[in-house]
Amino acid sequence: MTSGPEEVFGKEVRLLRRKMGLSQESFAEACGLHRTYIGSVERGERNVSLRNILRIAHALQVPASALLKDVK
Repeated sequence: MTSGPEEVFGKEVRLLRRKMGLSQESFAEACGLHRTYIGSVERGERNVSLRNILRIAHALQVPASALLKDVK
């Protein structure tokens, strides 16, 4: 079974967050979002708005396109 776009995006966010050594809580704070929201994004349970994609990308110090590269 293939992953949907939300799952692909969430896996990329989780991978990059972990590479930075950030907890969900500290990452959420850096994004200006709630920890439970970040958890649901990483699990692919959210359809993330463009505004929040940009917040997440900024906190990860990557262009938004890097988070979306494998999303189809």
